Amino acid sequence: MLRQSPLSVLHSRRHAMAMHIHDWPEHERPREKLLARGPGSLSDAELLAIFLGSGTAGQDAVASARDLLLVHGGIRPLLDREPRALTRLRGIGPARACALAAALELGHRHLAAQLQRGESLADPNAAGRYFAQRLRGLGHEVFAVLFLDTRHRALAFEELFRGSIDGAEVHPRSVVERALAHSAAAVILGHNHPSGNAEPSAADRSVTTRIKQALELVEIRLLDHFVIGDGVPTSMARLGMV
Repeated sequence: MLRQSPLSVLHSRRHAMAMHIHDWPEHERPREKLLARGPGSLSDAELLAIFLGSGTAGQDAVASARDLLLVHGGIRPLLDREPRALTRLRGIGPARACALAAALELGHRHLAAQLQRGESLADPNAAGRYFAQRLRGLGHEVFAVLFLDTRHRALAFEELFRGSIDGAEVHPRSVVERALAHSAAAVILGHNHPSGNAEPSAADRSVTTRIKQALELVEIRLLDHFVIGDGVPTSMARLGMV
């Protein structure tokens, strides 16, 4: 098997970087790829490149996007920044920072609208994504509850308890009181782990059991408890812990 020398690899990379995206094969261009295969087919760098529009000196938009993701630790640490902080990053600036912030907010509102327009939560993962959007990235632990009616349509979402980086003190009685106030037939719990580790702790399992028992006394169902960290939210129901 023939191997390229480091010099030839560097030359190839520089040549690729110098090429404008319009010079790429059509099926490899981010916008055309998105239209043909959907946004899920694009890498983080390709999605970010669509917002950048153009690259920095000597680089196309995809290469510039890759550099941003590499330097700032990936998509989440980059986009968790406040818009004003984004404006100071090389290759972004005020217009692109505002576009990114607006796109993120639209995503949040779209998911919130799905929960608020009276549709049944046919997809349990939608609730997990909603908790993630509300709680991920916070520097302290927050315990929240999504209240549902008999058809599992969202009634309300409330953040009930806040804590330090180590945890939040949760009172099952307060969860029951708020569920009764909303005339809820079922609830979904969620809390974040600021450490980023979404594995349920012994304390998480204990409080879930206590809340479930308290809710059962008033005939309200506990459907799930999501733990929010880095990556996909952890469903305790899926793990058999609810």
